Amino acid sequence: MYYQLEYSLKNAHNEGIWSCDWGEKYTMNTSSNRNTDQSDNNDEKTEETHQTDCIVTGSMDQSVKIWSYDSTVPNLQLHHSLEGAIMAIISVVLNSDATIVASSSLDTNLYLWDTLTGTKLKTITTEPLELWTLVFSPDDKYVLSGSHNGKIIAYNIQTGKHDYSFDTKGAFTMCVAYSPDGKYLACGSFNGFVYIFDVTTKRLVHTIRKGKLHIRSLCFSSDSKYLVTGSDEHVLHIYSVHNTTHLKSLNEHKSWILGLDFAPDCKTFASCSADNTIKIWDVNTFSCINTLRHHTDNVWSVKYNSIGDKMISVSDDNNINVYSK
Repeated sequence: MYYQLEYSLKNAHNEGIWSCDWGEKYTMNTSSNRNTDQSDNNDEKTEETHQTDCIVTGSMDQSVKIWSYDSTVPNLQLHHSLEGAIMAIISVVLNSDATIVASSSLDTNLYLWDTLTGTKLKTITTEPLELWTLVFSPDDKYVLSGSHNGKIIAYNIQTGKHDYSFDTKGAFTMCVAYSPDGKYLACGSFNGFVYIFDVTTKRLVHTIRKGKLHIRSLCFSSDSKYLVTGSDEHVLHIYSVHNTTHLKSLNEHKSWILGLDFAPDCKTFASCSADNTIKIWDVNTFSCINTLRHHTDNVWSVKYNSIGDKMISVSDDNNINVYSK
């Protein structure tokens, strides 16, 4: 359960890094093998498919970068540096097969990129303050984002149109998350409220408030049983998704909680904070079992890989850190 620093890439961006995601994608290699019959000059072509890590980061330097990670060296290899935004990148998120990355910027544009080629697929222009933290819908057809008027807006990635929304009728929505089973959408707001929607009916089914300050991060457990929220009050709150029962408050961070992620096996989750630390929590005991202190500035985002044996974190110190069990 304990993680340690495996690799650190210094100055991965020119300015602070605000967001990251870690997925896996399939790549197809075509190789040619000479036919053993010397009288036949035709090549026999074979195709092999393999999985590779796909790591994306978004920064105040206005760029999105796509990386792969080789743990045998270890090393982060940069594949694409994606330019186009004219202001800081707020959020980056991969679709389920890591073929598309969506990024939001303070320039009010939502960008869609092909992770293999680095090609910009689409630019969706929105109204001021209508973009913040992004999430793909479970079917990968939409990218959703909170907005200043409390609506969570769904953008169709094919047409670029705003097809539907979830309305909190509340304050600025700072973070959004889908439950892995696809049943619920949760969002955290500027004024401390957490709203949970039924995805099928798009109706608000639960409203939670345990504080008055910003909810900057929230996430569901991989089995959709738990919801964890993090706020500017330095406190993590854990809820049962089934009935929104409050299960535990965790207050070991010393500053704003900026990012959260659950391990795929649901045994642990990670939180990162403006206190420059990452904490790993045991789900059974709701206790901190590991504190990582390798960044020197705000840690904005932390993500597990698909099997949970590694994590990545990004920070205002411009560095990308990779941790392993």
